[in-house]
This record gives sequence, structure tokens and C-alpha cells, in this order.
Amino acid sequence: MTPPPLPAPWSTTSPHRPVVVVMGVSGSGKSTVGAALAERLGVPFADGDDLHPAENIAKMSAGRPLDDADRGPWLEAVGRWLAGHAGSGGVITCSALKRSYRDLLRRFAPDAELVHLHGRHDVIARRQADRPGHFMPPSLLASQFAALEPLDTVEAGVVLDVDGDVSSIVDRYLAHRHPTPQPLLEFRA
Repeated sequence: MTPPPLPAPWSTTSPHRPVVVVMGVSGSGKSTVGAALAERLGVPFADGDDLHPAENIAKMSAGRPLDDADRGPWLEAVGRWLAGHAGSGGVITCSALKRSYRDLLRRFAPDAELVHLHGRHDVIARRQADRPGHFMPPSLLASQFAALEPLDTVEAGVVLDVDGDVSSIVDRYLAHRHPTPQPLLEFRA
């Protein structure tokens, strides 16, 4: 499936319920915050990790980071989920570490909003250690931080510090939402 052309700039003017990508490095709390945000917005939630092909899970479980070729089919699956929820709303998690990955998602869902969960390496590493059994080993955290490209000012999104409770993170996102496009904002706890 070929996505439609990329719009510019990223739009948040849609009158319908938002489609939201909760993004960030592994262990930043995407699944927990995403589920809580979806509940507050009254929209469906999907964990993007569930859309990874088995080969990606095996590679990460073996301690090997994914490359762009590995991520392509997964990002397209996330994009199709977003496109399927345009208008009715939804929240999905996706690391979306690079601008090119986010551009691909925008081709499927031009009005998608980004919630970048950001935190210090030590905070994220501590969170990762508290979730045994996840396929993404803590040894890959450094590669995730190395690949992470900050949100650009033309991307509709908000950067939220994760050093706080889930409810306050969701509250900060909801306080950020405006009916007209806004510049990139950063909220620190």
C-alpha cells in the first residue's frame, strides 16, 4: 500500500477525536501512558509493539537493534492502524525515533498528534529494569537514545517529561491540546 503524499505542515485542526502517537525510547512508559490517555479521550488504544513482525521481536530479544529495513513493514502497519482510526480517534504507541519514521506515519494519518515521552537515561533505565519479561532488553537502550531525533517545530506534538505519575503526564498532554496548530512545546515536571 502506497501512502498518500506528505502534507506540510502537520495539521492539528481536525474537529474530530484525535489520533495520537505516543512515542519515545523503550521504557519511557509509552504503553502505560498511551492506555491511560486513550481511556481519558474515550478512544481505542493499540500497543504498536503488538504489530511487530515475529522476526523483529526475535532480533530485539537477541539484543540486536532493528535497522530501517526491519522497521519499514512495522511502521506501515502502525500507519495503517492510524489511518483506520482517522475521524473516530485512537491512541497507538510507536517509538517513532526518527523524523523519517514520523513522516511515514504522517503519510497515513496527516492529523496525527505526537506525544513524545522524554526522560533522562537513568530514569528510563530504571523503568526498564522494573519490567521483566519484555522482549526489548535494557542493553538496547543506548542505541534507542542514539537514534532518537527530537521533534521538529513543524511537527504537531508535545514533549512531556516522564519523571512523574501517569495521570499528571496525561493531564499535561490534555492541557496542550488546542483547536489550532501550535508550535512544539516542552513540559517538564
